[in-house]
Amino acid sequence: MNDLAQFLLSGLTTGAVYALAALGFTLIYNASGVINFAQGDFLMLSAMVAATLLAHQVSYGIAIAVGIAVTVLVGVMLYRFAIRPAGEADVVSLIIITIGASIFIQGVVQVVLGKNQQVLPPFTGDTPLHVLGARVLPQALWVLGVAALLVAAVAGFFRYTLTGKAMLAVAANRLAASAVGIPARRILQLSFGLSALLGAVAGVTAAPITTTVYDIGLMLGMKGFVAATLGGLGSGLGAVVGGLVVGVLEALVAGYVSSAYKDAVPIGLIIVILLVMPHGLFGRKSTERV
Repeated sequence: MNDLAQFLLSGLTTGAVYALAALGFTLIYNASGVINFAQGDFLMLSAMVAATLLAHQVSYGIAIAVGIAVTVLVGVMLYRFAIRPAGEADVVSLIIITIGASIFIQGVVQVVLGKNQQVLPPFTGDTPLHVLGARVLPQALWVLGVAALLVAAVAGFFRYTLTGKAMLAVAANRLAASAVGIPARRILQLSFGLSALLGAVAGVTAAPITTTVYDIGLMLGMKGFVAATLGGLGSGLGAVVGGLVVGVLEALVAGYVSSAYKDAVPIGLIIVILLVMPHGLFGRKSTERV
């Protein structure tokens, strides 16, 4: 029983990170219809920048703030200089652009910040806590708490703010939104900035547990995409549930089978999703009137 509790808490911790990555995918997809395969690199970039600054004796708070700010700036630049110039390009072309952006970000990080694996110190020490018979690092509670806070903030943003409602309007019909005075381009740029913010905060919060390196975003992005697809691409609730499910399944496979098969879980899930329920758990079937 203690083992099960340990695996479940571990899975929920990593699943919370995947959920934030998935939420970033969902946010951009809803606003622009683009699947941003550079989302995982946002998690990596903020942690790498913060770790590099810490190595140069910059204070912890400032290093994290700069890491998040740099990542948000990169997200905005991705839209301004890659997505917006593509105009009304087809979906495949936009996906290729984001993959190219991911490769470019990784290359720049290798050259500027180095190839070595880096780690951030935990926020509040590393003495394990005992929760439900399992040993949990304090940083794991930070990950779960920050993830819950960000999910609630995103839900409140869309429900109670004019900007959030404008973003939903642009997602529903960009032309009609522009016709009633909503600045669609600014809203799309904001969506990329917000998705980068989600990834950046997730990256610096998870780095004390997962460590970070220039190519870790590839795996985090893939698992975030699987989580978003599992929950139903475009569904915020689905992104959260999908992330937690992927994390828990990974932990159970690693604990009861072998850690060598842990990374096979997302691949198996995406195959099952595409074959059995292509719209995901909370996705809506699209209908078209003719």
